[in-house]
Amino acid sequence: MLSYTCDSEYGIPRRCACGGRIIDEVRVKQEYDTQPGKRFFTCANHEADGFHYHQPWVIGVHEQIESLTKRLEEAEQLLNLIPSLKNQIETLEAQASGLTRQVDRLTAEVYNLTVQVADLEKLCFE
Repeated sequence: MLSYTCDSEYGIPRRCACGGRIIDEVRVKQEYDTQPGKRFFTCANHEADGFHYHQPWVIGVHEQIESLTKRLEEAEQLLNLIPSLKNQIETLEAQASGLTRQVDRLTAEVYNLTVQVADLEKLCFE
């Protein structure tokens, strides 16, 4: 279970693996502390057993920014495809209207042929 907790620590955590809420903790000045004021995302139920989040704030924010940057790039690629898709849709609509006209014309021809066959049947069988 420890590996699952470590693997899930990516980006800004919303909830701890134990279900506990995440607090924004700031390290206080201690006697031999070289980084006072360092921030962490920490589980409210944090114990030093490896099953609760205690992630440096900078790492979480950096990972979240990388994730959002990747999503933004994917969205930009999709937005760049929109004009070509619009052109394809317009082309398909034009083709569909052309095919509709052809179907209407063929339907009229079939109707005319049906009338002619009916007229020929009257002449032949009368």
